[in-house]
Amino acid sequence: MARGDEIILTLRELIATGAFAPGQRLAEIPVAARLGVSRTPVRRALALLAGEGLLAPAGARGYLVRAFSFKDIIDAIEVRGLIEGMAARLVAEAGPSDAMLAKLEACIAEGQDILDGGELDAQADARWATMNGRFHALIVGACGNKALIEALARNDKLPFAAAGALAGAELVEPELREQRRDVLRHAQVQHRAIVDSLHGRKSARAEALMREHALQAARNIELARRAIPNLADEPPRAAKGAA
Repeated sequence: MARGDEIILTLRELIATGAFAPGQRLAEIPVAARLGVSRTPVRRALALLAGEGLLAPAGARGYLVRAFSFKDIIDAIEVRGLIEGMAARLVAEAGPSDAMLAKLEACIAEGQDILDGGELDAQADARWATMNGRFHALIVGACGNKALIEALARNDKLPFAAAGALAGAELVEPELREQRRDVLRHAQVQHRAIVDSLHGRKSARAEALMREHALQAARNIELARRAIPNLADEPPRAAKGAA
């Protein structure tokens, strides 16, 4: 796993917890200094988080932290489930290629390796987020519907909506972390069922499974909610400051 993936996860958590507050300006040099890393992975991370909707561009190489609410996230995750469900149906109807199935199986194998690896720490979280994003992208990318692909790309620009935008274990209170592991275990079981339905060309089941699968992302956010000030029912007011 690349160090850059851990930086993305760290920045996502700093934004979610309010360490970088809504309205605060972020620039790559001070952020890199704060994290003790070079500017290059920070530049990539900031651009990716802007693509996820957590940041908004503000001047040359600068960004503003966006405000968002719990409802914003859940609404976007539900929309993602609808879009991805349709994508899975289309893939099942057409029949997935052997190459695609092999890549999905590799995702499942990696997910099991993560779950079997002990504590779900920041490194494991980053691996899961990358693997999960790849799993979902494979299905959507193979659906053959350009309008659907573009609709998902727009929806993924909303905070925590994208399949790879995981709320990490550090955002979940210790007494809830076993529940979070259960959420990921259930997601892993669903990955298996989704691949089986695609392979069997069971289009209605594939669609239903993908829509249900989105609820696991919502559950993950729900478990993190108490630790994330930004997940109030309404977006918090913007704060001043820069980093």
